Amino acid sequence: MKKQLVTFFLLISVALFSQVKQPKIGLVLSGGGAKGFAHIGVLKEIDKAGIQLDYIGGTSMGAIVGGLYAAGYSADQIETIVKETDFLSLVRDQLPRSSETFFEKEYGENTMITLPVRKGVIGLPKAISKGQNVLNLLIELFDSLDGNQDFKTLSVPFFCVATDVETGGQVLLEKGSLPLALRASGSFPTLLNPVAIGGKLLVDGGIANNFPISIMKSKGIDIVIGSDVEGKLYKKEKLNSAVSIMSQIMSYQMYNKTKKEKENIDVYIHPDISDFSVVDFDKKDEILKIGIDEAAKFTSVFKELAAKQKVKRKRVPLVLNNDKFLISSIAIDGAENYTRAFVLGKLKLKEGDSVTRREITKKIYLLSATKNYERIEYNLIKKVNNTYLLSFYLNETIENAALKLGVHYDFLYKSSVLANYSQKHLLVNNDKFSVDMILGDNLRYNLNYFVDNGFYISYGFRSRYNHFTSSTKVNPLVSSFPNVNNINLKYTDNTNQFFVQTTFDRKFALGLGTEHKYIKATTATITTNDEVTIIDKSHYFNTFGYLKLDTYDKKHFPTEGYFADLNFKWYMRSTDYNEDFKSFGQAKGTIGFAKTFWDKFTFQMTNEAGFTLENTQSQVFNFYLGGYNQNYINTFTTFYGYDFAELTDKTFTKSEFNFRYALTDTHYAIFIANYARLGDNVFRDIDLFKDVKSGYAIGYTYNSIIGPLEIKYSWSPEAHQNFLLFNLGFWF
Repeated sequence: MKKQLVTFFLLISVALFSQVKQPKIGLVLSGGGAKGFAHIGVLKEIDKAGIQLDYIGGTSMGAIVGGLYAAGYSADQIETIVKETDFLSLVRDQLPRSSETFFEKEYGENTMITLPVRKGVIGLPKAISKGQNVLNLLIELFDSLDGNQDFKTLSVPFFCVATDVETGGQVLLEKGSLPLALRASGSFPTLLNPVAIGGKLLVDGGIANNFPISIMKSKGIDIVIGSDVEGKLYKKEKLNSAVSIMSQIMSYQMYNKTKKEKENIDVYIHPDISDFSVVDFDKKDEILKIGIDEAAKFTSVFKELAAKQKVKRKRVPLVLNNDKFLISSIAIDGAENYTRAFVLGKLKLKEGDSVTRREITKKIYLLSATKNYERIEYNLIKKVNNTYLLSFYLNETIENAALKLGVHYDFLYKSSVLANYSQKHLLVNNDKFSVDMILGDNLRYNLNYFVDNGFYISYGFRSRYNHFTSSTKVNPLVSSFPNVNNINLKYTDNTNQFFVQTTFDRKFALGLGTEHKYIKATTATITTNDEVTIIDKSHYFNTFGYLKLDTYDKKHFPTEGYFADLNFKWYMRSTDYNEDFKSFGQAKGTIGFAKTFWDKFTFQMTNEAGFTLENTQSQVFNFYLGGYNQNYINTFTTFYGYDFAELTDKTFTKSEFNFRYALTDTHYAIFIANYARLGDNVFRDIDLFKDVKSGYAIGYTYNSIIGPLEIKYSWSPEAHQNFLLFNLGFWF
């Protein structure tokens, strides 16, 4: 009854007002994160009624929805945009793996925590993401606006509100870049980084003024329609996440401010979405329906308002532009620590290219994946000859160093904690220094220094120290003791490489280099005069080359793509502990692919092979198959059904068939079958089924936040043995 009385008096006031003049009508949309999707229901009713909006204002998600409508999108178009956008990936700045640099694909996907290092002090990230993907989407959506997507190009006057981090005061945004203003207005603390505009550092406008009715009134608007998706303060039982706690803190002042703002409103719409949170982006269909149902209650009010607007301007519709732009020149502003060649090389862009806005966004993914930039903006400026100047503004990050942490456990290396320190432009522009210190039962390190020259040849240095102790069931390493069937092997490797490399399309890497390798292999199982037996203790000096391909969509549990790692190494000289060294060559290659069927079932096949040119006296360079580790070095290779290094010879071929069913997004059931041939030269004949070794594994895997947790049962029918396998965490 109360709602009917309010509606009745609103209709009377509108009727009396309309006898004097045509009312100017404004719309204000509050902030509320995912809850702001409910505003679309109000816009749908406004479209149905035929109301001409003379001004639109909003905060946060309300600003984004209102800005799209002010630009010319209809309510139905905005609804489609919302339904087709993966907001969870958007706010996390998730990029497809194909955007990552080859360096990151090889070395950067084995940690769970990343902390910035500023002037030698470890800090905390400003937010979960930099918000680059949000900005990319906004620039795309406002593509059809003329000029540089400025407020002045909008078909309906528009403003939005942000908050000055320094003072806590509200900042009115109504000129300049519209996408950047909307990005600032929606910078929810802890989710998205603040945005610098006009010398001020801005965050979500909801902190200062979540429902800016008074600003709308100051624009000379007669009747203000307001859609408010604010909820209420959470009870302590629901304050169980950083986002909910931050939202609660922001709400104290917000609700008091909104209460005062509502005193000046004419038509107040308040969808009941108190059961939803600001990050319920996966519940957008439910939120949209609630907004549509609530707005439908105001149909008669909207029709009355529309009827009083006798003179209406034609609203210019806006549609997504998929046209290609011919780029005749490229300007780059803000490049200080990274050269023009680096930037264009990462963008895969050159003068003369024809690209759409969507294609430009994908190219920005490639540059953003380097993690060298706080913000990347661009502008297309049309020339008299109908070509375009593509102008980039780059805001390089001041955080050029980071500390990353990871943990792991397996039966070979035992417990391990990874502390990775990385620093950019350490010595020259475009460089990256990275060192892994692996602490635990087996101390190790991996050091990489790489100078990425984009279009041009890149170069670098790698250093690795690795060691482990393991029991192995056969002893080709100590062939002079034929009666010993099991030895305790202590193995140490120190490898240093200088190399040059070029990459193609972030899929291929081609490299050449020189290497120093020190190997020490001993066993205490066999002793002479109480001294351990030294199998090898030599320095080797080598040259090498490699070709790599990686298009897997994920490093762990890929669902599609191809992988190849082909390398050849020539051992030229050695200090040779056994004084019988002869130069020789060795090749090893891996080729694989993954394909998913019916969204749940993935088949992954991996083929490996290795051979040695010329005979080597030292057995340390034999190929050794067995075990399940994914971080083996040198000539050690995984083979289910056999113990670590149990199978060995000078050449081998191996095929592994991995059948993986996704029980959920993070839980998998796995069956693996692998087959191998080993011999002095398995390539001498074409009998692929001669003396084949086989092994199988079945298990369960959970892709946790710290990396895969895997439990497998493995067996071999011809060896009549089985193993229970376990590992936890990313492999390193």
